[in-house]
Amino acid sequence: MLTIAHLRRRRRRLEWALLACALMALVAWLSTADSLSRVNHLVQDAGMRLVSRPAHPDIVIVAIDDASIAAIGRWPWRRALHAELISRLTAQNPRAIGMDVLFNEADLDYPEDDLLLTDAIRRSARVVLPVLRRGYGPVSNQTDLPWPAFAEAAAGLGHVHVAPDSDGVVRSLYLQEGPAAAPWHHFSTALQCVADRQSVAACAPSPASASDTSPWQRNDPTLIAYAAGPSPFTTYSYIDVLRGQVPAGALEGKYVLVGAAASGLGDMFATPVSQQSRLMPGVEVVAHVLDARLAGEHIVRAPQALNIAFNLVPVACALVALLLIGPLAALLTSAGLALATLLLSMALPWWAGLQFAPAAALLGLALAYPLWSWRRLSAAAHFLRLEMENLQRQGLAMRLRRRPGDSADFLERRINAVERASRQLRDLHQFVSESLQQLPSPTLVCAPDGEILLANQAARQHLGGSAQPSLQGLSVVDLLADLVQTGTQEPIVTQAALQHAALPEQTEGTDARGRSLLVQCKPFTNLANAGWLLTLVDLTEMRRALQQRDQAMHFISHDIRAPNASILTLLEMQRAYPGRLSDQELLERIESYAQASLGMAESFVQLASAQTQEYRMAPLDLAALLSETTDDLWTLARDRNVDVRTVSTPDTAPCLGDRALLSRALTNVIHNAIKFSPDGGTVQCAIVARGTHWVVSVRDQGPGIAPEQQGRLFTPYQRLHDHSHPAIAGVGLGLALVQTVVLRHGGALEVDSDVGRGAEFRLVLPQRLDAPPDDDEQ
Repeated sequence: MLTIAHLRRRRRRLEWALLACALMALVAWLSTADSLSRVNHLVQDAGMRLVSRPAHPDIVIVAIDDASIAAIGRWPWRRALHAELISRLTAQNPRAIGMDVLFNEADLDYPEDDLLLTDAIRRSARVVLPVLRRGYGPVSNQTDLPWPAFAEAAAGLGHVHVAPDSDGVVRSLYLQEGPAAAPWHHFSTALQCVADRQSVAACAPSPASASDTSPWQRNDPTLIAYAAGPSPFTTYSYIDVLRGQVPAGALEGKYVLVGAAASGLGDMFATPVSQQSRLMPGVEVVAHVLDARLAGEHIVRAPQALNIAFNLVPVACALVALLLIGPLAALLTSAGLALATLLLSMALPWWAGLQFAPAAALLGLALAYPLWSWRRLSAAAHFLRLEMENLQRQGLAMRLRRRPGDSADFLERRINAVERASRQLRDLHQFVSESLQQLPSPTLVCAPDGEILLANQAARQHLGGSAQPSLQGLSVVDLLADLVQTGTQEPIVTQAALQHAALPEQTEGTDARGRSLLVQCKPFTNLANAGWLLTLVDLTEMRRALQQRDQAMHFISHDIRAPNASILTLLEMQRAYPGRLSDQELLERIESYAQASLGMAESFVQLASAQTQEYRMAPLDLAALLSETTDDLWTLARDRNVDVRTVSTPDTAPCLGDRALLSRALTNVIHNAIKFSPDGGTVQCAIVARGTHWVVSVRDQGPGIAPEQQGRLFTPYQRLHDHSHPAIAGVGLGLALVQTVVLRHGGALEVDSDVGRGAEFRLVLPQRLDAPPDDDEQ
């Protein structure tokens, strides 16, 4: 069964697919149409200006300019001047001379000038003359050739036609044009052929005549790779050449082009490199074509299929980005693809010799983001409406009616309504979270895979301590890995049990710190989420209380009962066998057992009081208290032949505590030291300062305590020397009382001992330098 999220995802992909197909089809169609030619020309011309190369140094233009017209007179000039010009040019030994001037008729006024010009052309043997297509319409397939004498004397002929685009700008030409039977090479090709003496025959004038009526044909289209700059070629004025004012050797080895550049004289063309509405003379256009051929630049328009692919690829990449990544990243990606397409279209003519028309791709990239954003915005508005209706049914949102202060924009109104509903949900979530925090037991909410979603403060303290700021995102399986079932030692919370809903409702176990825990597990599911609610109930104190109860029951039923049973046994023996024991001996034994029973009961009561009663804290002097305690035990020490010494104490050791309980604790420690000291042994007592604490130490010369047994020292009813010193009486409550009293005073109890080297007990208690002892303790 498909979820709502899956249906939304499927619908989004369907909308994307439809948009992608429509947009790609539009881009493919625009790549073949001429509707975006202005944009394409704008990009192509910018690339031509930005990436163009310097002009070839071997091209020189001799311009029929305004200065020459002013000096010689109005056009046309006598052909004797042209003959003189060719002679002067030939004298400087150029590689080829291109006369971009049409001499298609004989000069009837000065026939001798034609002879001079013919002779100059023949003697130069490096002059190329132009061929033109005659007019348009029915006779547009006829050719204007140079006068036969000039054509025969010329080293080569070539057409000087260009192919202006629809906007009138000259960007291309055909390297071959003319009648289908014998098309002419371009003027620049003829110049190269003349310059390369070995290929003159291949570039000889075509046998086509001016009356050739075969269809006009154009072959080998190419783009003109214009050189950089508004006038990049070296140019000399026609009149300067006639006057010999050109530097000697300036034309040697050069391609010299002669043509009209004066205003209103000759052909003028708009070109991509024209600046400030300056038109370019036809002779300069020929120079640019020759320059590109000399530089090896050959640029053609990309084939239609390749141009379509060039436009489709960036649009397809942008569409994929819109589907897979976020809005900002997709916007930046679309902008980057547009820039890359623009730069590539400018650079590829020079890198690969192919000129692409990128306008279709740029239009597709410009449309992709807003169209997809419109669809996503529409989907978002639809989703918000459905969510608001759903929230209204659940009572968590206001109606979609317009409220005072709301914007007129319908999407913003829906966003505001959802924001208000979201605020209610956040407040509800906060209420639930705060309620969870107030629970005294550690409580965790986790996903089916064990990831913790919510945890209260008690859980953080229980599992991570104060150093763990949050448990959210961690694995409950890892955190409770040391929690094992009582008896089986198997982990209670496992990954498999979580995923298969196999956790028992209640399980008791212990963790690595010895805590007894009751784990309560409750699964929950709804339409959106599923997971577990885990509660940890700490049973450690209860288990410890039960253990203490069992120990107390054992103590009452065994240790306290034994002396009373012994008294009853003595009385029965006395009745059965009168006179076996004297009255004095019987009373002494009864007294001994009664005293033992009373001592056990008193120790039990003292420990219980130390654990439960409220302490009466008052200023006191530990040095004085230690002195009093050793004095009270002097008789016991003398009877056991043990020397009790106070080796080091300050004048006063003020602290705050319960005098009676601290006195009982010191008495128990020193009493134990006396009991376990050998005959003639010494017990050393001392008080030293350690930072803000007093350390009361008591050291004996007894049998010592093994390190592995020291953990049991302070457990009630534990006697470690039953086997080694069975004659020493005790029930194992004295040190338990000492530890309880010291801990409740905010101190610590330390033990330093090993087998055979005695034991040292240290009571570490806080100092109270600001609390002087009572007057009766001075």
